[in-house]
Amino acid sequence: MEPLGTDALDVVREAFVLMLTIAAPILAVGLVVGLVVSILQAVTQIQEQTLVFVPKILAMVAVTILLLSWIAAKLMDFSAAMFTWSPATGA
Repeated sequence: MEPLGTDALDVVREAFVLMLTIAAPILAVGLVVGLVVSILQAVTQIQEQTLVFVPKILAMVAVTILLLSWIAAKLMDFSAAMFTWSPATGA
């Protein structure tokens, strides 16, 4: 991970970017699974609104488990950068 900026706003920006980077693959899988199930519902004319949630949640949990080591590594890198960052010097 690159060094944090000199301003506290840079640190907050980095935290938001990290949050989006971690959440994006999980949310993308939820989006794709929801879309596929919705298309299957439209094709088969099954209009059960709760049918989308179970496959979507299972897929998102599976992706979270698969990416857990990557997520932990990203969070550890950010935490290490936060502990070495000094607000006074920005270094």
